Amino acid sequence: MQILHLRWWIAGLLFLSTVINYVDRQTLSVLAPVLKAELGVTDAHYANILTAFLAAYTVMYVGSGVLVDRFGTRRALAGFMVWWSAANMAHAFARGPWSLGGLRFLLGLGESGNFMAAFKAVSEWYPARERAFVHGLVQAGATIGAIIAPPVITWINAAYGWQPAFLVTGALGFVWLVFWLLLYHAPERHPLITPEEQAVVLQEESAASAAPKHNVPWRSLLGHPQTWGLLGARFLSDPVWWFYLFWLPTYLVEERGFSMAQMGMLAWLPYLTADLGAVGGGWASGRLVARGWNPIRARLAVMLPAALLMPLSLLIDRSDSWLAITIICAVTFAHMAWKTNQNTLTNDVYSKAVMGTAAGMLAFGTGLGGTLFTWLTGVLVESFGYGAVFLLMGLLHPLSYVVTQRLVRRPLAP
Repeated sequence: MQILHLRWWIAGLLFLSTVINYVDRQTLSVLAPVLKAELGVTDAHYANILTAFLAAYTVMYVGSGVLVDRFGTRRALAGFMVWWSAANMAHAFARGPWSLGGLRFLLGLGESGNFMAAFKAVSEWYPARERAFVHGLVQAGATIGAIIAPPVITWINAAYGWQPAFLVTGALGFVWLVFWLLLYHAPERHPLITPEEQAVVLQEESAASAAPKHNVPWRSLLGHPQTWGLLGARFLSDPVWWFYLFWLPTYLVEERGFSMAQMGMLAWLPYLTADLGAVGGGWASGRLVARGWNPIRARLAVMLPAALLMPLSLLIDRSDSWLAITIICAVTFAHMAWKTNQNTLTNDVYSKAVMGTAAGMLAFGTGLGGTLFTWLTGVLVESFGYGAVFLLMGLLHPLSYVVTQRLVRRPLAP
């Protein structure tokens, strides 16, 4: 038996794995006001708990990338899913800030591997004109997970308590695992792929995607300006998403006076617009590539207007609640259009033989920036309020664009 359009079924599984990934990490964020009261978690504790997650997440970016290249996409992503799903379920047994921080650290060790495996799968299964759209689907999975989490988790908490919320969300990964193991294999030897689709998948072996004739040591990647450009750009821009992912529910409840029910009903809106930005940004640059644009030039053409919208963040803290939510929605739309194309640049620059390792090295910038910014957010909120945080966030993307445009100009030769 063969499956028509198999690569899009695989894209659907990558989408769903990211939905589960973000539902699991958002469970703590949504329940933070409850856990602060029940477990004695302060703002400083909460920032440290998030930092524990991001520290593990950051370190394992590099490690998980190497694991993906060594063991392959299929086995690596299955292992990551089992690890982080079990870690999320274990949160139900937390008894205070220290145990919560330890469990969050374990969750971080597994969750970053999802995206390293996705990078590898995109290089293995999709030609250049489709890569940005698939990355958009993966990023849409992140935002869909963030959309689903507030209403579902607040409902579970209201009906059954916070412990079942962790158990239910963690169990989702084990259901997904069955379908992943059945459907995913490399396209060169997949038993269910049609000859026609195999030809489409393998035909576009460009300089950015063709396998090199020899192994490339990961240290040699650091000798290229493209690596430092992508690393630095991620360090600067990705922390913005971490803020909206981890701090938005707390901001709406504590700063804007929303009840838990109101937060659960409204907090999904910025993630919906982020979803639209992820898919729309990937579609836009994909259309430019289909018209004959150089892939790197096409990604940058979409990233520029997205970067120019981000200074709207400066107005959030000075606006009434409803206008603030509207601006946040615009900012998350722009950020995710940016992030989709930034991620796709990795596929455009590096060969698929080193994709896991390269993606892990670059994502280290994501984790490092997120870790430092999350810690800094706790300090700024307690010392100066959220206005200082929004001011800083409004400046990061334009600076990141300058770094990218100056250093990322062409793919590495195979």
